[in-house]
Amino acid sequence: MSNTSTAPALPLAGIRVLDLSRVLAGPWCTQTLADLGADVIKIERPMKNGVGGDDTRGWGPPFLKDRDGADTAEAAYYLGTNRNKRSVTVDIATAEGQALIRQMAAQCDVFIENFKVGDMARYGLDADSLRKLYPRLVYCSVTGFGQTGPYRERAGYDYAIQGMGGLMSVTGERDDLPGGGPQKVGVAVADLFTGMYATVAILAALRHRDATGEGQVVDMALLDTQVAMLANLGANYLTTGVAPRRIGNAHQNIVPYQVFETADGHLILAVGNDTQYAKFCDVAGRPDLAQDPRFIKNADRVRHRATLVPVLAEILKTRKKHDWLSALEAAKVPCGAINDLGEVFADPHVQSRGMTVAMPHPLTDALKLVASPMKLSATPVQYRRPPPLLGEHTDEVLQELGIGEAERARLRESGTL
Repeated sequence: MSNTSTAPALPLAGIRVLDLSRVLAGPWCTQTLADLGADVIKIERPMKNGVGGDDTRGWGPPFLKDRDGADTAEAAYYLGTNRNKRSVTVDIATAEGQALIRQMAAQCDVFIENFKVGDMARYGLDADSLRKLYPRLVYCSVTGFGQTGPYRERAGYDYAIQGMGGLMSVTGERDDLPGGGPQKVGVAVADLFTGMYATVAILAALRHRDATGEGQVVDMALLDTQVAMLANLGANYLTTGVAPRRIGNAHQNIVPYQVFETADGHLILAVGNDTQYAKFCDVAGRPDLAQDPRFIKNADRVRHRATLVPVLAEILKTRKKHDWLSALEAAKVPCGAINDLGEVFADPHVQSRGMTVAMPHPLTDALKLVASPMKLSATPVQYRRPPPLLGEHTDEVLQELGIGEAERARLRESGTL
């Protein structure tokens, strides 16, 4: 953990976030805000009959091991998205819990939730209700389909959104090849992108609030994000009216830009322009392929993909992976290995970039997390708090907000905390 007494100021110091989100999209957003210095108060369900807290606490194995090597109740999934936060348990299904959340919101800058459309209104915690009380509040809702539109009341999950939003139509091997058919991405990218877009939108809303004194509502939908993140493929369709199809590990608009088999494994060849293609041909000992009019320009290589790629595939098989990578890197031709996560975290460059962080934790001395990729020169990310235990900071936070010990005891007795 950083020594916060001597560490530089954090860019979001002084911003307080009341976080009623759980699982991934919302927590990914609030972890990013917390990494940048916001005080994120994570509201979780009190434990009742063995059920409570963020759903992902139980999404294992794997689970964090305690000092004796036994599984704890903290799943790796939860640990990866909740550092730098404080956990407070409140039952928002009760009138007292709802009143407590309103009281807490009065001292917060941002309110974020990912309940189904209409749920917050039933609790009196919707955007209209809270912003009438606190006009400076930035209120962010994260749902599958947004607050408007015919699908707004549907529950939205990343897997289904990847399908509905078109990503699975362009991910996976070609339908005419073995293993062809729709394929999801290996991580929940619709959730993660939505979390990042929500972060950007919240920061923009805070800047507007600081300039005008007015908060606003941020309406984030997984499906919107999935459609937007199709990027060049969405543009391809809108330009041509032709829907792109799955092409496996190849690129829709660039050739050669895909996985190739070598004599002892696979590598990625990512030729991004005509000059790099000519350099590749020199390394491969086939300068004639750079002079063939069918292949000189990328647009021509895309049109003649079916002719060129099999030729390159045979060439790549003639040498070992390390030999290719060394020669191509020396020639400044973009290429890369295909690593598993053990190889990723053992990579000397990944290590030099500090992409893991060890943090003390109440249950173990060996908590290691993936670090933030944000490298800021003047206000670097600080790792102030490990992912909290359920309700770990309930007394601390409520005392800060002016709720005394006797009142906290009463709320516990009633089941509100």
